Amino acid sequence: MRVAVLMGGWSAEREVSLTSGRGIAQACRTLGHEVTEIDMGRNLGQQLLDAAPDVVFNALHGTPGEDGTVQGVMDLLGIPYTHSGLTTSAIAIDKELTKRILVPAGVPMPQGRLVTSESLYDGDPLPRPYVLKPVNEGSSVGVAIVTDASNYGNPIRRDVPGPWNEFATLLAEPFIAGKELTVAVLGDEALAVTELKPTQGFYDYEAKYTDGLTVHECPAQLPPEIEAACLAHALTAHRALGCRGTSRSDFRWDPAQGLAGLYLLETNTQPGMTPLSLVPEQARVRGISYEQLVQRLIEMALADRKGGQG
Repeated sequence: MRVAVLMGGWSAEREVSLTSGRGIAQACRTLGHEVTEIDMGRNLGQQLLDAAPDVVFNALHGTPGEDGTVQGVMDLLGIPYTHSGLTTSAIAIDKELTKRILVPAGVPMPQGRLVTSESLYDGDPLPRPYVLKPVNEGSSVGVAIVTDASNYGNPIRRDVPGPWNEFATLLAEPFIAGKELTVAVLGDEALAVTELKPTQGFYDYEAKYTDGLTVHECPAQLPPEIEAACLAHALTAHRALGCRGTSRSDFRWDPAQGLAGLYLLETNTQPGMTPLSLVPEQARVRGISYEQLVQRLIEMALADRKGGQG
């Protein structure tokens, strides 16, 4: 088949997207497909028309490749593509909208509130420690943990670097102590639970994509009821949001609180496909090679198109 691998773009996650895209392109060539690598530009429609692919493998991360914008372009052009469609992408990229879907579906998520960055200079929106994060970014871009010991000041100072310098609105959530867990869903099956153990600090953008900064324990050594709950909540999130192909749900779990200490933080509809990424790692644990994973995602995209979805 003619496969266009869509990567790059101009989001904060551009370099990770390029790494994912190159790995996917190589896998597609190994599988025998004819591959066109597209570094997304503002002329995306023309780029896709020139490539004339049978299917697009969407390897973009962040906006506009993960928020429904690019999905809408491909829908208009009638080109099948991997991963979730327009509506799901637009909802899942927005952490507040995601809560409105998942909490009524029975998925535990931290209670939080939207705040203006300007208001942070007058006082804390929540008792410390708490987390501030952009509403529409992934890969822990712009996340700050505000504690009594942090050097942000009390209240937060205007001259201290942080997401309040970059985003007008932020989501404030209570900080959940404990373990960082994640679950990938492929098709309609939750694959495994991975515990992420940063060697320093917390699991931020640098820790995610720098070799040696995070230890992955897969499958995670967890009490059976916690493992089962993670798998079940990830699958519920995948279904409730209408995800397609694959997704990855991230959790925090406080062992001191047992099952009551487990919270889903967000669901990612465009998980990374780099050598350090979690979906390929969990697929390997389930006996699925990188090439097989890529092929299955392509086949799912084509099957959904034939079924009238997309």
